[in-house]
Amino acid sequence: MTNLNEAPIGVFDSGIGGLTVLNALRQTLPQESFVYLADTARIPYGTKSREAVIQYAQQICRQFIRRHRIKALVIACNTASAHALSTLQQEFTDIPVLGVIIPSAMAAVNVTRNRHIAVIATEGTVRSKAYEEAITALNKSIRVSSQACQLLVSLVEEGWLEDDITDSIIQRYLKPLFSGDNTPDTLVLGCTHFPLLKPRIENYLGKNVSVIDSASNVAKEVFSLLEQRQLLSTVHSKPTQFLVTDSPQRFIATASIFLGEGLDENKVQHISV
Repeated sequence: MTNLNEAPIGVFDSGIGGLTVLNALRQTLPQESFVYLADTARIPYGTKSREAVIQYAQQICRQFIRRHRIKALVIACNTASAHALSTLQQEFTDIPVLGVIIPSAMAAVNVTRNRHIAVIATEGTVRSKAYEEAITALNKSIRVSSQACQLLVSLVEEGWLEDDITDSIIQRYLKPLFSGDNTPDTLVLGCTHFPLLKPRIENYLGKNVSVIDSASNVAKEVFSLLEQRQLLSTVHSKPTQFLVTDSPQRFIATASIFLGEGLDENKVQHISV
């Protein structure tokens, strides 16, 4: 039991957006150790078939279990959560496997007052209707309005988090969703990049709209699951291991925007899956 408690939690994404989830996990679970894998050789997942994404996710999870003996897996990617979550949960029954969609959907359903929820995400996630299906599965009377906000991903990766251009683009995307009668009272940030823009989005929408981000809600769910299974670590955490499937340079250059700290090249390992 003790050895398993000290095992790390595996977190993976096709790229760097999942670092917002990692940040929330490290804040909520400071005693835990983490292994983060960015599948940068096969990014973006959004343009790949469902079958391909499932295969990638299975390969990553098998490697996590074989090489790192993880005690839990977090799919910090909306596309992989939409396509591969149920498959991974069925295959890897010995560990809890969580995605980013269901915890956010549950949080949104719990806070909406007028039963109208907006979702902003990438084009691939909007096309998948994953959030719409998750929300309506919880409450069929809820209306879901979705908007693809692809340009916000690029602005985050450029580090333009507090810029007039970013504010203008946020307004351009959100104004159609929040104009007219019976506008949403809840907004789900359906992309792991978007938590970095949460203050700017909240500033535009005002206090009457609840903004739900996947990172914090996934972290709460992981804590709850580990507590239920008596798997919480009882020792101090080890430094996070960072793995990439392509050259580390681009990952290192952009990761500091998400982590709030720089990464040395020797802290990021290139691997094959």
